[in-house]
Amino acid sequence: MQRLSLVIAAGLLSFAGAVSASSFIATTDTIGSSIANTSKSTSDTTSKIGDDKVILAAKNDAASFVGSAGELRGVNLEAALSHIRQQLPTLEATDMQLAEAILAL
Repeated sequence: MQRLSLVIAAGLLSFAGAVSASSFIATTDTIGSSIANTSKSTSDTTSKIGDDKVILAAKNDAASFVGSAGELRGVNLEAALSHIRQQLPTLEATDMQLAEAILAL
């Protein structure tokens, strides 16, 4: 009986591990495709101004901004966001989307 319990427990653990792994993969695939779509929609816009020195100088600040989920806002990033919005007044993108696009340059 004890051996049967161990076999059943081992089977359940391996099943739970497989389910957990596939859930993790599905989640990361969803997040990755979401970021790719966001980046693609704004990268067309920022590619027009991608060689601009103000934008290029904001890469480190953009990385900090994205990495901190919007908590860290550097001076260079603020200048770049302002510059982008002046150049493209009809652009409807969040600060996070623009920061991700700056990183993609």
